[in-house]
Amino acid sequence: MKNNHQDLKKGLLPRHVQFIALAGMIGTGIFKGSADTLNIAGPSVVFAYLLGGLLLFIVMAALAEMAIVYPNLNVQHLVYKAFGFHISFIVGWLYWINWTIVTIVEILAAGSFLKYWFPSVPLWLLSFLCTVLIIGINLFHVKYYGEIEFWFAGIKIIALTVFIILGFCILSGIIPSAIDDPLSHYTEHGGFFPHGIGGMLSALLVVMFSYGGAELIGVAVTETKDAEKVLPKVIKGTVWRVILFYILPILIICGLMPWNKVSGEESPFVQVLSITGLPGAAHIMNFVLLTAVLSAANTGIYATSRMLYSMAQNGEAPKRLLKISKHGIPINGIIVVTICILVGVFFAYMTPDQVISYFMTIPGFTVLLVWMSICLAQLKLRSHYKEKPFFQVKWFPYTTILAIVSLLIIFISFIFNKNNIIGSTVCLVILLLLTTFSFMNKNRREKNGEYNKGTKSLVQNL
Repeated sequence: MKNNHQDLKKGLLPRHVQFIALAGMIGTGIFKGSADTLNIAGPSVVFAYLLGGLLLFIVMAALAEMAIVYPNLNVQHLVYKAFGFHISFIVGWLYWINWTIVTIVEILAAGSFLKYWFPSVPLWLLSFLCTVLIIGINLFHVKYYGEIEFWFAGIKIIALTVFIILGFCILSGIIPSAIDDPLSHYTEHGGFFPHGIGGMLSALLVVMFSYGGAELIGVAVTETKDAEKVLPKVIKGTVWRVILFYILPILIICGLMPWNKVSGEESPFVQVLSITGLPGAAHIMNFVLLTAVLSAANTGIYATSRMLYSMAQNGEAPKRLLKISKHGIPINGIIVVTICILVGVFFAYMTPDQVISYFMTIPGFTVLLVWMSICLAQLKLRSHYKEKPFFQVKWFPYTTILAIVSLLIIFISFIFNKNNIIGSTVCLVILLLLTTFSFMNKNRREKNGEYNKGTKSLVQNL
C-alpha cells in the first residue's frame, strides 16, 4: 500500500483534547442517566461512581504510558501492535459501532429537546437540522472542531458548576428554600444503601457506560501537538474532573429531593431546579441538555471518522477512507458516518422508544471491551519498551490486572443480566460477525498481496 495520502492535521491544543475527553463523558450519562443509577442504588450510587472513576484512571494511565512510548500510534494501532490483525479489527469496528450508535441517539435527543420550544415541528426535521449543523462543524479544519467543542463542553461544565454551588447553598441554608430538612433525605427512604451493596454494584454497569468516551483521548492524540508532554496532565485532570462532576451533583440531588422521587421521564436536574422554584429553570436546563447532546454528537462524528481513517491505514477498512480534504480531515469517513446517522435517525423515527433503549445497551458493551483491550495491550507491551517512559502506571502489573478483572466481572454481569437479554444477544452476534469478517478480510488481503504492508512496516519500525 503506497503511502500517497495526506496525514491528519495536528491542530488540537491541550485544552481542546481535555475538553474533547470531557465532552465524551459528561453528557446524557449525568444529565439523564443519573435517574437510572439513582433508581437502582439510591444515594449509595456515589460509591459506584468512585469505583468506576478508579478503573477509569487506571485505563487512562495505561493509555498515556503507551502513547508516550509509541507517540505515532493511537488506540487502534496499539491494539494491533499488541495482538495483531484479528483483535485490532474487532476492537476497531466495535469502537466505531459504539460511537455511531451513540451519535445517532444524541442527535435524536437534540431534536427532542428542540421540540420543547418548537412543538409543532416534526422530530425528524429537527433531528435532520441538528445533523446538518454537526456535520458542517466537522468538515472544517480540526482546530475549529476543537474550538467549538471547547465551548460546547464549557457550557456543560459551567452549568454543572453553577448547579453544585447553588445546591450547596440550599443544603447549607445560605439560600432559603421550600425544602424542609434536606439532609434527612440521605438517611430516610431506605437509608444511604436502600438496595444494599448489590444495588450499588448493579448501578456500576450504568456508571461504566456513562464514563465511556474517555478513550477518545487515544484517538485525539494523533492530532495533538507535543502529545507525549501534554497527555499525562490531560488524563489526570480529566479523571478527577469527571469524578467531581458526577459525584457532587448526585449528592446534591439526593439531598434536595428523595431519591425514590426521581423519575426517568425528565432530567433529575430539571426536577430539582423546579422544586427550588428557580425562575426559568426548565428553559435553562433544556438549553444545557441541548448543548450537552450536540456536544456528544459532535464528538461522536469526530471519533467515528478518525477510527475509519485509522482502520483504513491498518488495512481493516477500504483504502478510500484514507482520503483527506484540503482542511486535513478524513472526508470519506465523515460521509460514511453521515449516511449511517441518517439511516439510524430514520429507523429510530419509525420505532422511537424501543429501538433507542435497545441501541443504548450496545455502547456499554463496547466500552467495556475497548477498555479491557487497552489494559491488556499495556500488560503485553510493557516488556517490549525500548526505553522507560517518564510516565508509568504505578504498582504495575497489579493495578492493570485489577482493572482487567474488574472490567471482566462487570462485562459478565452485563451479559447475564436478564434485563439486558436483547441487547446482550445483539452484541454477541455482532462480536461473532466481526470475528468472522476479520478472518475473511485477512485471508482476502493476503491472497491479493495487500495485507497491511504500510502498518506492519510502521509498527515494526517503532
